[in-house]
Amino acid sequence: MSTPPGQRPPAAPAPIDDVGEFLVHALELEHESAAHYEQLADSMEVHHNHEVAALFRRLAQLSDEHATSIGERARGVALPRIAPWEFKWNCPGGGPEGGDCLHGDVSYQMSAVQALELALHNETRGHAFYAHTASDSDDAEVRELAAEMSAEEAEHLKLLEDLLAQEHHRDDAPLEDLDPPHMPA
Repeated sequence: MSTPPGQRPPAAPAPIDDVGEFLVHALELEHESAAHYEQLADSMEVHHNHEVAALFRRLAQLSDEHATSIGERARGVALPRIAPWEFKWNCPGGGPEGGDCLHGDVSYQMSAVQALELALHNETRGHAFYAHTASDSDDAEVRELAAEMSAEEAEHLKLLEDLLAQEHHRDDAPLEDLDPPHMPA
C-alpha cells in the first residue's frame, strides 16, 4: 500500500507487551475471521455455490475452534477493553483476517480454487500478525503465546495449501450465472 503524496506513511503499531492485550487481539482476529467466512458462506449459498459455501463454513469452524482455545487460555486473565480503532493491526481498517483486508476477488461465482486462494491470503496475514508479535514483543509470555498461535496458523496454512493443491487437479468449468445482474445498456 502506498502513501498518497504529501502524507506521512502510517506509523507501525506499537508492540503488544501485555498478555491480556494480546489475547484480546487474538480473540478479535479469530471472531472476525469466523464472522467473515460465515458471511461469505451465506453469500455463496444464496447464489447456489454450495461447494465454496462448504469451504467457507469449514474455515469459519476452524476460526471458531481457535477462538474457543484462546478463550480458554484467557480464563483468569484481565482482558482490557480496546476500542476498534486502537487495535494494533498491520492492516488498515481492520484485523488481518477481516473483511477490510479482503482483496477485491470476492464473487458469488468464485471457484473453490479462488475461495482457497482468498483464505490463504487472509490466513497468511493472520500468521504474519502472530509471527510479528512473537518477534516484536518485549514480554516473554506474549512472545511464547504468539509463537504458539503462529504455529497453529501455520497448520491452517498447510491445510489450505493441501486443499488448494487438490483443487488445482480438478477441471472445474466456471459456474453459470443463473441470475446475471441486470445492467443498463
